[in-house]
Amino acid sequence: MLGLRVYSAAAIGFALALWGLALATAAEVRRRVGPAKILGDSAVAGWATLRRWARDVAQRRLFSDAPDPGPAASLRKSAAAVAASLAASADPATRALPIEQRAFFGAAHAA
Repeated sequence: MLGLRVYSAAAIGFALALWGLALATAAEVRRRVGPAKILGDSAVAGWATLRRWARDVAQRRLFSDAPDPGPAASLRKSAAAVAASLAASADPATRALPIEQRAFFGAAHAA
């Protein structure tokens, strides 16, 4: 499902939820999820890896058990669809947490 990736399933699920559901900017998601504290000029404004993950979701190469958001869905909508599915699959004890945190736990469980 995840193949060879630097980030864990939980971190990817959290990032997709922040971007797709919480509507955080790609730069904000990178600041919250990525470990790098020093970024190049192009990385300050966004995060190419986040869009790559969303493309992989849309093309069913990442979290392929989640419902298909459809071919016309934007990358952000694809991220939102998989994040909502991951959050729904999280342990019921996490229901009081924000949805992006539930997506983290659901993604960890899916891995």
